[in-house]
Amino acid sequence: MTKNKGGRPTKMSKETIAKLEEVFSLGGSDSEACFYANISKQTLYNYQEKNPEFVDRKEALKEKPILKARQTVVKALDDPKDAQWFLERKRKEEFSFRQEVTGAEGKELKLLSEKQIETLKEKLKNE
Repeated sequence: MTKNKGGRPTKMSKETIAKLEEVFSLGGSDSEACFYANISKQTLYNYQEKNPEFVDRKEALKEKPILKARQTVVKALDDPKDAQWFLERKRKEEFSFRQEVTGAEGKELKLLSEKQIETLKEKLKNE
């Protein structure tokens, strides 16, 4: 017969860990997971300290929605609009829309300092 070690029983039951993992697999934060599992963040952190492999599992679960989103985007690339959207973001230098503002005949625009702008405003008031 094992002796009772005393103290409060742990809140980190299999059900609690399953609830935490459910939220982490949705990309949820530690705060959200603790709220859903009805534990304090300190309880989670204490558990992680004693079970460092859980930290790796938590981080892996948090990546799950990102991977799913990537798979969804890649599957949608048969649609030309989705393919264009993807390229505009992944290869910006080649495919993104750029707008260049130039002066007359494509010449460089000269920017005015705040002092020059104030001077011009004063001249216009006086005219």
